[in-house]
Amino acid sequence: MNRYEEYQETGFDWLGKIPSNWGLSRVGKFFTERSEKVDDVTYPPLSVTMSGIVDQLSDVAKTNDGGNRKLVKKHDFVINSRSDRKGSSGISPRDGSVSLINVVLEPRELDPQFIQYLFKNYYFKEEYFRNGKGIHWDLWTTRWDQLKNIKFPIPSNKEQKLISRYLDKKTEQIDSLIEKIQKKIELLKEKRTSLINQCVTKGLDTSVEMKDSGVEWIGEIPSHWNLRKLTRFCHRIRNGYVGPTRDIMFETGVTYLQGIHTDRKGTITFTPNGPFYVSPEWSEEHKGTIIKFDDIVVVQTGSIGNLGYVTEEFDGSNCHAMIIVSTDKTVCDGRYLMYSFLSSYIQNFLQSIKTGEILHHINTKKLRLLNVLLPPKEQQKDIVTYLDRKTSQIDQLLDKEDHRIILLKEYRQSLISSVVTGKVRVTEDMV
Repeated sequence: MNRYEEYQETGFDWLGKIPSNWGLSRVGKFFTERSEKVDDVTYPPLSVTMSGIVDQLSDVAKTNDGGNRKLVKKHDFVINSRSDRKGSSGISPRDGSVSLINVVLEPRELDPQFIQYLFKNYYFKEEYFRNGKGIHWDLWTTRWDQLKNIKFPIPSNKEQKLISRYLDKKTEQIDSLIEKIQKKIELLKEKRTSLINQCVTKGLDTSVEMKDSGVEWIGEIPSHWNLRKLTRFCHRIRNGYVGPTRDIMFETGVTYLQGIHTDRKGTITFTPNGPFYVSPEWSEEHKGTIIKFDDIVVVQTGSIGNLGYVTEEFDGSNCHAMIIVSTDKTVCDGRYLMYSFLSSYIQNFLQSIKTGEILHHINTKKLRLLNVLLPPKEQQKDIVTYLDRKTSQIDQLLDKEDHRIILLKEYRQSLISSVVTGKVRVTEDMV
């Protein structure tokens, strides 16, 4: 690792020591706030995202700002002032306009790409929000008056450009590798879904006699399987608790599940959201929404298609804004039903019955119309045993690839931070 010959103390925790030949200056000396208000017709609207400055996203709520937006010029650095948007910033690739919640900085005598790497690195982002103000962390805001006094390191202009070239090269290599891993992850997910589709529509025995299911997207099914309406073999299809939760939450008590605790694998987990609890008394008052082992819970509002299988760990929990489905155990195994709900044909059905433009929603009335393929109970158990084993193998590979991406992103961030603060010296032969 290349290092500079001499370093100087900065007195700032986020910077530590920087090279002795680098400068240290306030943001306000090298940037001017651009606060001119413009309309979004003359200056096209831009969105400030974690990935940088882009054309306004299609899912952004239109607010009819009119002339109540901020002008942005090409090469300006734009940063969202709100703590709940931490990391949303970047160099603008063109002229445009952004909402007033953003701080627009016009740089002077600095390489734009170097500034982007410096200001988007983790330690500067933390320092930026540390200097903000607010009555609560969710409402924390950092304005120009606080930002302009933050000190940052300044190498020579020649070195800024050298650092930018080096980081462009290295981050492109890292991003390319991450993209390849992400494609592999998508293929593994497709393999998982395809495996489930095959098992819950065709079974495990490829030699069995087949018949037409009468449903185009299912095709042929084993001749001894039945297509049965959900209401025929489920004794409970009902909503979880729907109502405000602010005053019912406690630090301990009865486990309380929400849609954010489920996923596209049928898993219930409190990572990273939770755990949540309600009092035993409240849960008893709402005992109709208590879930039992072998139930499944289907997200009702939000991420439609997510669901969870209730293991023994969550037996007796209560739940919020999810549809509870309890099977007749003599007819249908709960875990088999979970795999059926994860198959493409039921996932497509869930998408077809959702309502709402922004916040998607499904209701029990429409879900009750669902038809499910049911093999004999013993075959259901065989399918579950097989899928548990096979999907577990795929999930282990997915976890491994996800971890590789995490490590690469951590390395990317560490590399950028080390270089833009002078902990690592970039030379011409490295570019």
